[in-house]
Amino acid sequence: MGDVAIKMKVMPESPETDLEKIKTEIAGIVKIQDSKIEPIAFGLNSLNILFIIPDSEGAKADEVAEKIKKIEGVTNAEVESVTLL
Repeated sequence: MGDVAIKMKVMPESPETDLEKIKTEIAGIVKIQDSKIEPIAFGLNSLNILFIIPDSEGAKADEVAEKIKKIEGVTNAEVESVTLL
């Protein structure tokens, strides 16, 4: 079995939310391979992350999203893509 690359979009509660703090908390859940901040509108930015997990855990992407949604300052975490490596 290989690995699975998962791209996820994390939306903060407001433009004032500290995305670096959220990123640090996410790093406690999964090992982030890449991240970028993407402007959405009216000063609001999303945090787009890429992480890799074993294929055997690929079905757990939604579980990871649910854990991220519980982080203070996060309103939504959405899986954008899942790719087998």
